[in-house]
Amino acid sequence: MSKPIFFKPIYQERVWGGRALSSALNRDLPEGKRIGESWDIVDRPEAMSLVGVGDQVGKSLRDLISEDPTGIMGKGYDPERPFPILVKWLDCADRLSLQVHPPASVAGALGGEPKTENWYIAECAENASLIVGLKNGATREEFERRLEDDSLEECVHRFPVTPGESILVESGRIHAIDAGNLILEIQQNSDTTYRVYDWGRVGLDGQPRQLHVDQSLQCIDWEYFEPSTIQPQAGQSVLADCDEFRLVKYTLSGDSSPFVLPAGEARLISVVDGSVLIGGETVVRGDTVLLQARSTFEIASGGSAAFFVTDRFI
Repeated sequence: MSKPIFFKPIYQERVWGGRALSSALNRDLPEGKRIGESWDIVDRPEAMSLVGVGDQVGKSLRDLISEDPTGIMGKGYDPERPFPILVKWLDCADRLSLQVHPPASVAGALGGEPKTENWYIAECAENASLIVGLKNGATREEFERRLEDDSLEECVHRFPVTPGESILVESGRIHAIDAGNLILEIQQNSDTTYRVYDWGRVGLDGQPRQLHVDQSLQCIDWEYFEPSTIQPQAGQSVLADCDEFRLVKYTLSGDSSPFVLPAGEARLISVVDGSVLIGGETVVRGDTVLLQARSTFEIASGGSAAFFVTDRFI
């Protein structure tokens, strides 16, 4: 019986991070550091997922794909192509910068990579909010003027959120995450971020963080106004279906029939509530595992559980 593949998380210190990944997800974090991100699935030169348990412990995600591209990813997969998805947990103890990721149409010219991402609010403070898109009627001219006079928040769309909500943030859309959010982010494999504004903050080194105003102004979608989140329904809900991936949330109860995923393509399973049993292995809240393309997998739960299936990223 094939088993899901577990990887070791890679923790990233951030000026806006905290310790919620320990309290909420029972993670063993590095001492004395503000951990803002846990990179749970990643295949990049600067960060590489390693198998955490089982017969292939210590082997990299890159090695798995290179050695068996068809078995891991599916028929016709190029063994040199990096894994297309990056999965993160974000502990936003403080507000993130106002930023944008380059759309494919300009990313190459700027030396970056496009990055479409989906945010799922796993937990949040009572007054938590997000910033995504522009306020209705805002223009580039107003944006640039307010950037100069330090009133930029007046033309971006800030809105409250509650646990369980989800939003797709495509490349080119201005955004920031406010303080008090614990978020599961599923995104394109990219690490290109252009900061346009950082609220006057300094970095971990005590110096102002680098801004990328010129690049940001070339990337922002000036016609993207006041989006809203999705509140998934019980059972099955499609949270995102874009060119880069599809994300579907499933909820199971103790009397639910096992859920079957046929062989043929690689998939990611991210558990956000309770636990599920996959291939004889227990996958708990906070875990993301890789299901290789070669095998059919059955997902069962002895109680209430919720999980995401990320697929169609090949």
